[in-house]
Amino acid sequence: MMDYWMLNFAFLGVVLIVVAAAVGVRRAPRWRAVGITAAAVLIMTAVFDNVMIAIGLFGYNPDRISGQFIGLAPLEDFAYAIAAVILLPCLWRLLERPRGVDA
Repeated sequence: MMDYWMLNFAFLGVVLIVVAAAVGVRRAPRWRAVGITAAAVLIMTAVFDNVMIAIGLFGYNPDRISGQFIGLAPLEDFAYAIAAVILLPCLWRLLERPRGVDA
């Protein structure tokens, strides 16, 4: 059966392909800005996920998680935040029009 890490690796694999494409065409995002954003999003994810788990909105099957936690949130839960913070700026840069090109 699939566990959360296997699911995360599938999503993170897609992210790595997009990052490689952005870097390959020299349209990578500003990594410092991505890092600052990642710190903020990870802190918010930790706070909100811990609150939601604590009040019983959702939980995780213990047989499908690693057993490593940040508070009540399993470590696997943070992969989506990391994926979004890296994927979206890379997509933005790949899809933007070069300067001086009109639609």
